[in-house]
Amino acid sequence: MSEQQKAPSFEQALEELESLVNELEHGELPLEKSLEKFEKAIQLARTSQQQLQQAEQKVTTLMAAQEVSADKDNGDVM
Repeated sequence: MSEQQKAPSFEQALEELESLVNELEHGELPLEKSLEKFEKAIQLARTSQQQLQQAEQKVTTLMAAQEVSADKDNGDVM
């Protein structure tokens, strides 16, 4: 299996992204290495953004289900 097929956890991606940013900000890498690290950082940022969006969607769904349940418990009809 390739590395791209199994996405890191959000926390792992964030930690690696921070490390890459620190390396890039230090500015002592050759251009080719900097580009490789920048590309990896972009991939991690996109993966993290997708994970955040999925988590937000799940929270929204759970909150909506909770509201429906609370309305039913209170005798409200939609």
